[in-house]
Amino acid sequence: MAQPRLKTFPQIRRALLFYQITSVITGIGLLLLVAEMVLKYTPLHVELFAGGSGGFLHFATAIPGPGCTPTSMLTPWVGGCEIVSTGDGINLSLAILIAHGWFYVVYLFACFRMWSLMRWRFGRFLLLAGGGVIPLLSFIMELVVARDVKTYLAERETNAAAKRAAKAQQTTTTDPIQETAP
Repeated sequence: MAQPRLKTFPQIRRALLFYQITSVITGIGLLLLVAEMVLKYTPLHVELFAGGSGGFLHFATAIPGPGCTPTSMLTPWVGGCEIVSTGDGINLSLAILIAHGWFYVVYLFACFRMWSLMRWRFGRFLLLAGGGVIPLLSFIMELVVARDVKTYLAERETNAAAKRAAKAQQTTTTDPIQETAP
């Protein structure tokens, strides 16, 4: 398998930092999204709103439409179950959904950049991308990737420095100019 070039190591370090930041933000957004879905699609049927008649932050009832069953609410793409929101103000539940969706695109870019610079196998990219849709995986992958990349870079730099030192030592001992000098 191909290895990253030494000259790309500064890019890899920047890509790692970008990946770490995006993975934490994406993980927090996904946890908020899961909490929002639990509140909305379980028997609680509430959504979070900011402003409006309920005050600064308040929960408003989300009313399942006629024909909604517990299974049809969990699979909105299958049946004709529509949940009507009764709150006024800014729907923070919807804002969380939209923000996570758009930031997931940024996270995928960070994953792709990290994957391509490190020259990993495609399965590793899929695992990284799964961090934005599987709760807590982005936090786990962030720790694993940071540890692996930092260790890899340190080992490669140490080996390269040792090779340069050995080559310099070999060059100074076998330099014909120095041997003939008075």
